[in-house]
Amino acid sequence: MPLPSTILISSINWVFKLSSTFHQFLHQVSSVLSQMGLFWNSISCSFLLIALEIRVYNDEEEWFRSIFANSKKEEAIQNQYEFFLERMGGPALYSERKGDPALTGHHRPFPVTHQAAERWLHHMEKALESTPYIDADSKLKMMKFFRHTAFFLVAGDELKNQNQRVP
Repeated sequence: MPLPSTILISSINWVFKLSSTFHQFLHQVSSVLSQMGLFWNSISCSFLLIALEIRVYNDEEEWFRSIFANSKKEEAIQNQYEFFLERMGGPALYSERKGDPALTGHHRPFPVTHQAAERWLHHMEKALESTPYIDADSKLKMMKFFRHTAFFLVAGDELKNQNQRVP
């Protein structure tokens, strides 16, 4: 019998290939996770997918959308989904597929500024607000985690830029 993470990866890959709409994809992922007993993770990852799909890629600010212009939306959604699922106690799908999360390295090509971090956090907060089945305490903890992660990436971007200026 395959390992649960193998089943989940296969299910996610199947869903990415066969879903005709994002909402079908979201429902299928949530069902797979719920069947595996990962209710908390299915909720948290569902809202993250909604945030990335609806809010981030459809942001009204062109400067913000342009940050993601060279990214494939499906791959970005899968990366963020797997990363946060792993960080919130689920299976290590991200690490199994991509190796060490090394966030600053994976975000190196992108301009991760204070303004971009605040805009991303705005979308994450709005997505949390629109998700009624996550309790207030969990939302607060998640926002703290998102804020820490966003500004960790800002610091990494600033160090990268400083190193590029050093002769």
